[in-house]
Amino acid sequence: MLAQNNYEIQVYPYELVAPGHTMIELHSNFTIQGTKQIIDGQYPTEHQLHETIEITHGFNDWFECGFYIFTSAQSQTRWQWVGDHIRPRFHMPDSWKWPVGVSILSEIGYERRQYSTALWNWEIRPIVDKQLGHWHLSFNPAVDRALQGPDTKRGFEFSADFKIGYDITKVVNAGFEYHGSLGPFNQFDPLHDEQHQLIPCVDLNVSPRWEINFGVGVGMTAGTDHLLVKMILGYRFDF
Repeated sequence: MLAQNNYEIQVYPYELVAPGHTMIELHSNFTIQGTKQIIDGQYPTEHQLHETIEITHGFNDWFECGFYIFTSAQSQTRWQWVGDHIRPRFHMPDSWKWPVGVSILSEIGYERRQYSTALWNWEIRPIVDKQLGHWHLSFNPAVDRALQGPDTKRGFEFSADFKIGYDITKVVNAGFEYHGSLGPFNQFDPLHDEQHQLIPCVDLNVSPRWEINFGVGVGMTAGTDHLLVKMILGYRFDF
């Protein structure tokens, strides 16, 4: 069974951080009901608090780069550093006039063995989204591979996230996110080991500088943490 990497629970839109600006985000989530025992050398997830700092800088109209610092805390382990990832992302120019917004990211990083069976991991994730009136749709399929650790034998794996949101007002967008991981391409995991999570969520568009998102995640399989809450707070700086 794979561990859940609930450190930055997010469905990406295709837009990049504007050139010369820096977005700093705090991703917070708390697992209310999760695993209760050590599994494959990993700490139980129940009552884990995750705080992730994401720093993203926009370099030009088609490129940004993000850096993550993952941390975790619970009563048995206190506060601990989990790992770091780096995430360059490229944007398809608007001048191409595609019917949907498209960008693509590549993420590579390290996580400690107590929190992941993939110590070094690489991921590539295309992002496709579309605004249809009051509706916003975003789809993030992904291919990832463990580069070091027990999961290297699993080869390339497939996961997919998507989000549907509706603008109730100019400030409030409500909808849901889906986050799923099916396992290796050559043979998907049994359904009870796959990860399928549904998150009713709200986004608050209070200012172009702010990003505010919160939701409640419900796991739909035995391989998924059953219940968690999450929040994202982000601010765009002029540097």
